[in-house]
Amino acid sequence: MAGSRLEKLGTVFTRTRDLMRAGVIKQNEKPIWYDVYAAFPPKREPTYEKPPRRRSKLPDNVPAILYSEDVIRAKFYETYGSAGIFHLYRKNFKSVCQRFVETYTALQKAGEISEEKLFEESSKALLAEGIILRRAGYSGALNRQSAPESQPESSVKSANEETSSDAQSPVM
Repeated sequence: MAGSRLEKLGTVFTRTRDLMRAGVIKQNEKPIWYDVYAAFPPKREPTYEKPPRRRSKLPDNVPAILYSEDVIRAKFYETYGSAGIFHLYRKNFKSVCQRFVETYTALQKAGEISEEKLFEESSKALLAEGIILRRAGYSGALNRQSAPESQPESSVKSANEETSSDAQSPVM
């Protein structure tokens, strides 16, 4: 058989023995060493074993990838929590967090505001654009008892306008 790897499955003795049992090798043609090996078998069976590869452990040189925007996003999500649904079917959609990061970096590049107040000024700038940010962990239990709606009417209208325009665009 071309490409057979049977020489690795047994010892020379077991293969010769099996060939003699099958009648391929006749009793008078058996090798000289066969009777000696049968009378005095070795203590350890001489099987073919592939030598194990020596692998040296390579150091893990993967650098930590952390951008300045990641720190801003982490602080944003820690402060305000999840900002809602991402509309990924729109090509030009920007999440509230992404808008916050862009506003933050724009104010940071302007250099007019100190680093301590930059986060608060960014949230105020988004509020001026009409984006209301609520702190994470805010249950609003007291406001729910007095007012059934937690959003002002203007933000509800703008949300309804967005959903009606989304309903007209086909989703693929």
